[in-house]
Amino acid sequence: MTKKPETDEEMAAVRVSGTVTAHNGTIHLADYDPTWPLMYEAEAVKIRMALGDSALVLEHVGSTSIPGLCAKPLIDIVLGVADSADEDAYVPALTAKGYRLHLREPDWEQHRVMKGVFPPVNLHVFTAGSVEITRMLAFRDRCRRDPDERRLYEEAKRELAARTWRHVQHYANAKGDVVEAIIARALAGRG
Repeated sequence: MTKKPETDEEMAAVRVSGTVTAHNGTIHLADYDPTWPLMYEAEAVKIRMALGDSALVLEHVGSTSIPGLCAKPLIDIVLGVADSADEDAYVPALTAKGYRLHLREPDWEQHRVMKGVFPPVNLHVFTAGSVEITRMLAFRDRCRRDPDERRLYEEAKRELAARTWRHVQHYANAKGDVVEAIIARALAGRG
């Protein structure tokens, strides 16, 4: 994984739409909501309608995909396409469904983020076969089936969320050590 943006300048450099504005607050975490998987399913239908067979991987990831885990009420989805750098192959079709291209991180596995508004969605786009898709799914699956890992992650999230952060990305970056440790155990467990 590459270094995630920390400074306002680094954040502005990857931003495609919107402006970099300071959060300067704590992070709101909601208790697990059993409607989150239903929200994902509705978004998955929209994405499949837009892209058809071009959606090579489509999965609910992040905290809202882990039953029982608190989360920022934001649905994270990972989409694998033939080439995430080829924005013309998917961005217009997804824009027509209400998404907007938000971030472009070519140095991190050609990662793109598209935003959906209702429900709030971060659609992470990678090239199918990307190691980052494997890592996201390994993390999700490990936390789903191992209550100790889920508890460890939730404790870290709650402790960090109570702090004041200039940017929400700083909160996400601060969880990195715990996330990486869980991913390492998940991948080691796959043999």
